[in-house]
Amino acid sequence: MKKQWMRLLAISLTTTPAWMILQPLKADDRVQDGFQISESDWPWWRGPKRDGVASGSQILPTKWSKDENIVWKTPIEGRGYGSVIAVGDKIIFETSNETTGSQSVIALNRVSGDPIWTTTVHATGGMRKNSKSTSASSTPACDGKRIYVNFANSDSVFLTCLDLTGKQLWQKEISKYVEHQGYGSSPAIYQSLVIVNADNKGGGAIVALDRENGQEVWRRQRPIKPNYPSPIVLRAAGRDQLFMTGCDLVTSLDPMTGATLWEAPGATTECVTSTVTDGVRIFTSGGYPKNHISAVRADGSSKLDWETKDRVYVPSLLFREGYLYGVLDAGVAACWRADTGEEVWKSRLGGTFSASPTLVGETIYATNETGETFIFRASPKAFELIAKNQLGEEVLATPVFVGNRIYYRANLPQEGARQEFLICIGSKDSK
Repeated sequence: MKKQWMRLLAISLTTTPAWMILQPLKADDRVQDGFQISESDWPWWRGPKRDGVASGSQILPTKWSKDENIVWKTPIEGRGYGSVIAVGDKIIFETSNETTGSQSVIALNRVSGDPIWTTTVHATGGMRKNSKSTSASSTPACDGKRIYVNFANSDSVFLTCLDLTGKQLWQKEISKYVEHQGYGSSPAIYQSLVIVNADNKGGGAIVALDRENGQEVWRRQRPIKPNYPSPIVLRAAGRDQLFMTGCDLVTSLDPMTGATLWEAPGATTECVTSTVTDGVRIFTSGGYPKNHISAVRADGSSKLDWETKDRVYVPSLLFREGYLYGVLDAGVAACWRADTGEEVWKSRLGGTFSASPTLVGETIYATNETGETFIFRASPKAFELIAKNQLGEEVLATPVFVGNRIYYRANLPQEGARQEFLICIGSKDSK
């Protein structure tokens, strides 16, 4: 640490901004304590690289139904729109009881779907306003030893740390929270830190805590505006940067110190999606008070390369080989050139989308709110639909594609009553 500060001091004496010269942090340093991310792990929101890209070497089915290619199906108590994570032999996710206001974390056996443990983090106080939100809309994060979960409860946002047996290790209040639509931001793990934000119309903060003991390492106040994205650490312009979009800004912070690297216009007030990068630009999207997708240079120049008026408000974008792929909330798949924003193609899928698409090799999987999954080619040549499958009556959580399996959270009503299930989908010829 002393050497790093000495190097920063030396750099600050030059005319070039320090963050542009500082040696980038190694990707292997992103997770410590001996935890190695393997292709069979999906340890946090949007996967190992935080970009919605899954391993392309998987054997996944292109056809499924309530009776076809189902490995197991487990009923879930309560309700939640957060995604699952897959670490080791466990599938872990949040749920809430909309009657009592309790908020819990559940672990299932990854092979069988059998329950392992349930931990109630908050017995009451869950917050939900928007019909497309729940009191458990965040995705946990795991460093291989500890599980981190965000909940908005009563009038605050809390980060809670559990061990792998479900035992609570510590809990910290991140900030007060004035609910507008709901809360769904997920924690980000980076080196020795876990990073959480709580943007809201009463003012909020983005805070980094020591993963082991919960001690606060740095804190930055945020604008007094409602906003919903998760903090995302991506490698862009030659270094690791912590990005937040929304509040009418694109903000880049040093993930280890919280220092501002750069900040620029290029986002609307309310955003939900998690940004992606081509290494040169980051791509923001939002839906209030304006619809937009924009490309902002990640080098600190504040240059806005392009902007469109497409409404990609809730489902996050994907980047592959010079092109952006996305699903508009209104059910249209689209492809744009990443460098210019030129629309390459659009094709109507149908339905309304809240779950984010996932890229698996050259294939995109995108699920709408009524449980239709569209599988299409990630190609700029033309839209090519590979398959379409129906499962469940309500799907707002983003499915997870890892280890030759799809983990799919859906409402499958039983005798007319709402009932959530976690469903493991897989081909018979894969293990």
